Amino acid sequence: MTDAAHLTASSTLVARTIAVPAQGLPDLLGLLPAPDAHGAAAWVRRGEGVVGWGEAARITTEGVDRFAAADAAWRSLTEHMVVRDEVGLPGTGAIAFGSFSFAPDSPAGGVLVVPQIVVGRRGDAAWVTTITAAADLVPPPTIAEIRARVAQPLPAPAVAYTEGALTRRQWRAQVAAVIDLIRGASVGKVVMARDVRADLDGPLDVRRLLSNLGRDYRSCWTFAVDGLVGATPELLVRRERGLISSRVLAGTIQRSGDDEADLARAASLARSSKDLEEHEFAVDSLTRSLAPFAASTNAPDAPFVLHLPNVMHLASDVTAVLAGPHAQMSSLAVAAALHPTAAVCGTPTDVAAQVIADHEQMDRGRYAGPVGWIGADGDGEWGIALRSAQVDADSRGLRLFAGCGIVAASDPADELAESDAKLEPMRSALSS
Repeated sequence: MTDAAHLTASSTLVARTIAVPAQGLPDLLGLLPAPDAHGAAAWVRRGEGVVGWGEAARITTEGVDRFAAADAAWRSLTEHMVVRDEVGLPGTGAIAFGSFSFAPDSPAGGVLVVPQIVVGRRGDAAWVTTITAAADLVPPPTIAEIRARVAQPLPAPAVAYTEGALTRRQWRAQVAAVIDLIRGASVGKVVMARDVRADLDGPLDVRRLLSNLGRDYRSCWTFAVDGLVGATPELLVRRERGLISSRVLAGTIQRSGDDEADLARAASLARSSKDLEEHEFAVDSLTRSLAPFAASTNAPDAPFVLHLPNVMHLASDVTAVLAGPHAQMSSLAVAAALHPTAAVCGTPTDVAAQVIADHEQMDRGRYAGPVGWIGADGDGEWGIALRSAQVDADSRGLRLFAGCGIVAASDPADELAESDAKLEPMRSALSS
């Protein structure tokens, strides 16, 4: 343990994973028992992943060392846990869901939440994990018992949107100021984010929101951790037995709704010098950050176009193998080494971060920070918290976020339109 992390847990925890039939297993997100966003944990893509609820332990951190402190506290906690894992796949045994602030000085800090119950699925395998105090051991529930505990859905509330920290006009002006800095060679690229408030006339049922996101954005990772919810298309790091993989996105164009026209727009995106420059910044940032820890790194020569329902992105899948001296780095430690990437901050990182602090005029909280899960062996998956929102404590409001990569060729009006497109997943999921 470190003094920088606060741990709330029973003295000894027991994690027990048993296999359950995958055939006929309901949608994972539909197994969440309660509507409260702050009690739900999820990491699901194409119907596979893990969901959890209850709280066996919580680790909270803050400041520059928030990642290292959480990693050390998690290692300490798992070293004293009893783990009985009958399945032995990524996501089984003891796991924690986590999310961390974008900026080190944000009061949002970082959190790892260890659920009491986890249900997971990977391929043809499915499992249930219980994590409880040694004195409270009970048999893991069956899927039928879990389904019986699912509360009835809440009615969909009406949504009213208002401006966030900056009005649309103010945000365009700040983007224009940042473009001037870039053209003056003060910085190469800056990712400018904006927020929007969504106020509800009744409490949010997070299960409906997550199910909508999971249905409409199956190629994204739908997540929920401590009230932070969303569907990110960007995988910061997956660590599995020493192999590292990452999906980098940078360069975006809106979809028109016409398939033939969108094919032409995709071809235009793939040729766009502005978007290719933005993407190159992001890939170079990632590979440079991996270099000190990797024995080998592989990045494609050119990106592919990732098609999502609302936008298309330039995307590159990067892989690496951890070098011998760093083979024990956890997925969270690798995520910390990569954060913040050029895809969510800019280049050079330190200069871009300062420009963001000066011009966004808001605290991002955990938006654009790492979000995902970690296992007792350090393996795990961490995305970047994009296409996301932070749910208020009373579940009657949300703060939605979207960001755009700004380079010398950017246009403020176009960037505002792109941010609107990136807000659409959360808006649509709220209104469905």
